[in-house]
Amino acid sequence: MRRAMLLAAMGVFALAAVSPAGAATYEVGPDKALKSVGDVPWEKLAAGDTVLIYWRAEGYKEKFGIFAEGRADAPVTVKGVPGPNGELPVLDGNGATTRKESNYWNSDRSVIKIGGTNTPPENPMPTYIVIENLDVRGARPPYTFTTFKGEAKTYGASASAIHVERGEHITVRNCRLHDSANGFFVSSTDSAASKDILVEGNYIYDNGLDKSVYQHNNYTAAIGITFQFNRFGPLREGCSGNNLKDRSAGLVVRYNWLEGGNRQLDLVDGEDSRLIREDPAYRATFVYGNILIEPENAGNSQIAHYGGDSRNTPNYRKGTLYFYNNTVVSTRTDRTTLFRLSTNDESCDARNNILYAAAADGKTLSLIDGAGRLTMTHNWLKSGYVKCFETPEGEAADDGTSVTGAAPGFVDEARQDFRLARGSPCIDAGTALAAAALPANNVVMEYEKHRKGGARPADMKLDIGAYEFVAGAESRR
Repeated sequence: MRRAMLLAAMGVFALAAVSPAGAATYEVGPDKALKSVGDVPWEKLAAGDTVLIYWRAEGYKEKFGIFAEGRADAPVTVKGVPGPNGELPVLDGNGATTRKESNYWNSDRSVIKIGGTNTPPENPMPTYIVIENLDVRGARPPYTFTTFKGEAKTYGASASAIHVERGEHITVRNCRLHDSANGFFVSSTDSAASKDILVEGNYIYDNGLDKSVYQHNNYTAAIGITFQFNRFGPLREGCSGNNLKDRSAGLVVRYNWLEGGNRQLDLVDGEDSRLIREDPAYRATFVYGNILIEPENAGNSQIAHYGGDSRNTPNYRKGTLYFYNNTVVSTRTDRTTLFRLSTNDESCDARNNILYAAAADGKTLSLIDGAGRLTMTHNWLKSGYVKCFETPEGEAADDGTSVTGAAPGFVDEARQDFRLARGSPCIDAGTALAAAALPANNVVMEYEKHRKGGARPADMKLDIGAYEFVAGAESRR
């Protein structure tokens, strides 16, 4: 029962063991009837169908698209079957081939594509699709692939390991997405917005294009998108993109590990979709229970950007970033800025966060970049922090409840064990969450290394940071 409750809190539900009547299962592998990924009739998949791709040592240099309408009780599932040591099956876009019947839009933008097909002509929106347990890589220039016509083609600069061009109720779980221009990409337009996207338990890292700020580990625009229990690692060396860039309405980023990137979080305007901008959830964004790490020389010194970057300021989010119970650690020896709020119409409610810059001088830590309205309550910060390195246009207001000191009291900072040690000043120093966060975005879980989630212990008062202290638990986790 406890396991089921945890899974429900995570938004994870086990797939039914028995497929619906009439549903098909396609097995791909060395000793299976289908030897290659291209043998699967991707253009004919229907509700309840399952594709099982078995691990093999050499991987699969193949790419494909999914355009089916699943149902809540009968999703279309593409699932990797791991190898003997847990190895995920590899789909490598570098040199990949395409099934000749797979004629779909923008083939140079992905290894796995959801939505946007010419064969069959697409009318309905692809729905209820699950992709899990796959290592997807190799979608970036100068890599090439073979089209459904048998022609050689180079991947475009906006290519991604997985691209949702249009889709609703899409889950991407327990995948590795890397060595691509973008790791994970979701598109929306004025006429069709992707909706209800769940990204959980993935490892997204080592993406980007050399010397470019326009490709990211994650780049998404949807109505309703949740990131949880993911590990976001640094981008490819020499690449200047962000770690998690998003242009969505109804964005929730919870219980993730985000390390590196030009910024860890770049949460900006829905520039390509009025449907996103007009959605009521566009004005509220929830970021909680995350570990955000800013390494030395990691590009931009800002941790989180909220508002917009299109310069069309009427389209900016102009709402509130609820940023709470996160643990932020910067190992920079120069300046670190916590928040860039694009205009004075953007607000941030920051509470119960550990905001730690390891540099000896606390004055290297700034709350805001200049604009915006920041409200601070019950956070931990390095003594000597400043509101802004320059004269601010906006306001950073602290209600006097923040805790300051030399260090927040981690179990083992050098080993990146950011749980609280006995005696930490962050224990029982938190406060109640904002009313807007409850009940849907209560802090009920914690990130576990790596790509796992566990229940956050509940006691009389919240601790500051992403972890709740439990006496005697330091040696057990």
